[in-house]
Amino acid sequence: SGLSPKLAPALAQRPEVATAVGLGKGAAEVNGEGRALTVTDPKPFARSFDLGDVDGSLGALGDRGIAITRSEAEKQDLQVGSRAELAFADGKKETFTVRAVYGRSELAGDYVVTREAWAPHRMQDSDTLVSVTFKDGVSTAEGKAAVAATARDFGNPDVQTRSEYAETSASGIDMMLTLVYALLALAVLIALLGIANTLTLAIHERTRELGLLRAVGQTRAQLRAMVRWESVLVAAFGTAGGLTLGGFLGWVLVKASDSTTESAFAFAVPPAQLAVVALVGL
Repeated sequence: SGLSPKLAPALAQRPEVATAVGLGKGAAEVNGEGRALTVTDPKPFARSFDLGDVDGSLGALGDRGIAITRSEAEKQDLQVGSRAELAFADGKKETFTVRAVYGRSELAGDYVVTREAWAPHRMQDSDTLVSVTFKDGVSTAEGKAAVAATARDFGNPDVQTRSEYAETSASGIDMMLTLVYALLALAVLIALLGIANTLTLAIHERTRELGLLRAVGQTRAQLRAMVRWESVLVAAFGTAGGLTLGGFLGWVLVKASDSTTESAFAFAVPPAQLAVVALVGL
């Protein structure tokens, strides 16, 4: 499955298209650590994506060169001219030279190699997506129609604009978040029932203590206030502890995902949702 590697060159011939570059995926161990690779043609790749500050040259990758993001270069203690050993799924190991270090680009991934470098180790030659930019004066609708016309000869894949691609990519995450929120609501309901049950049992088991407090002069209003504040403290500590632990586990999950894949996940604190959870918990 996937897109034909001939699709990007065919799109590049269209008069409406400025650049077209196909992106394939691969995997290898880089200096002993498993990493995802982006397989592409470096020259149109560099023109199609905003890679930030680039040290070295992506055009110089060749069949033994690799480009990496600056963050990964710092983790691996690599720089332009350094050598890295790549171990592939076919059991072969080869030494690559870092030819370029670039800033983060989510679609580009953290490690980039050429098709020539990946060819001896691939099981199937295919792209996962093709990125297209249009020439000045070409509207999005015109460009999309031109791309769709050419793509019909290559299996008629989906043709999407940047915003449509973002919505499609986010739809799966939105569905997962809906499920998470439903489970969270159920957990909050169970927690509320648990707190109410705990406080009820605490009152019934403390009849002698409460009777003694009434005997020494505590009023009904004071007794009710004492029980009420006890429940508030229990709920407050439970809510604060849950939010803190949940935030920490979320941060750990995002960091673990970011270190093992080229995913675009970023840790963010949603203040509105946390405020709602805190209010419900209290």
